[in-house]
Amino acid sequence: MATPNAGRGSQALTRAEILALPAAIDLDTANRALVLGRSTGYALAKRGQYPCRVLRFGNAYRVITADLLSVLGIGCTDEKTGSTPAIAAAPVKGHAA
Repeated sequence: MATPNAGRGSQALTRAEILALPAAIDLDTANRALVLGRSTGYALAKRGQYPCRVLRFGNAYRVITADLLSVLGIGCTDEKTGSTPAIAAAPVKGHAA
């Protein structure tokens, strides 16, 4: 049985690959994570209908990885505890911690 990406040059991203992505990614990488073709992904971004927030810088599109994770229903969890790690707020300069 053929996989959905059998005839394509790039494969869909695994969960581990998605969690290892930087804070913002190019549209082609986001398309792979969402298993969207290149033409479809760019058409959706151009029409403002991409499934997550897309930033445009000139001719370049960037997707915020946190938004992509949310759309995919993938949370950033601690592998050992299974819980979402707390993010400590940095103290504001001039204020006591």
